[in-house]
Amino acid sequence: MNMTKALGAEFIGTLGLVLGGCGAAVMAADFGASEAGTSLGLGFLGVSLAFGLTVVTGAYALGHISGGHFNPAVTAGLVAGGRFEPSKAVPYVVAQTAGAILGALLIFLIAGTPDIDNSAAGAFAANGYGDLSPNGSALGTAFITEVVMTAMFLIVIMGATAKKAAPAMGGLAIGLMLVLIHLISIPVTNTSVNPARSTSQALFAGGDYIPQLWLFWVAPIIGGVIGALIYRGLLGDAEDDIALAA
Repeated sequence: MNMTKALGAEFIGTLGLVLGGCGAAVMAADFGASEAGTSLGLGFLGVSLAFGLTVVTGAYALGHISGGHFNPAVTAGLVAGGRFEPSKAVPYVVAQTAGAILGALLIFLIAGTPDIDNSAAGAFAANGYGDLSPNGSALGTAFITEVVMTAMFLIVIMGATAKKAAPAMGGLAIGLMLVLIHLISIPVTNTSVNPARSTSQALFAGGDYIPQLWLFWVAPIIGGVIGALIYRGLLGDAEDDIALAA
């Protein structure tokens, strides 16, 4: 593996995920209204699909270069599951986070440097709990949700990309799982399962989103590790190494 190319792919892939998913949430979720007052925006389902589509396209375009992690929790999980070299994890996480931040900056500029109400839930597509949760979910609820959703994500990732699976369909299965995760957890935390994505939006939202950011690093990484260990210990076997991970 060419590490420079791999880091570039992780940077671009995570940038694309933030630009596509968070960009849809910021700029198009509630865009416009018909004469009857009906929103013409993407809405809840549309934003969920936007996140899933970014992963599908990124996985097929860049997965052969870097493995298509685009997420520090995925990288941590693949290390725990024996699918990725620990020595490469930190550079991957740095590239992912930098790409996410640039993606958020592009959203900010394209949206016209908007005034962000950082007391509102989901401001600038940021993740939060308590008053910053779309339905006011408490810290414990948010933590459990992020752990469980990320664990399920890693189980799907490891299963869909195993040698005994259908490798050509791996990216689609992973993207569809991310859609499902958003459909479940947008009301709870505005859906993270990705510390890089959470960091990029919190930096621009500011306010209490910054001190709450710890949860969206700790919970997804714990969940990713748990999911990978569950797959490795209960579902995989010694010859179950993936074809896509670098």
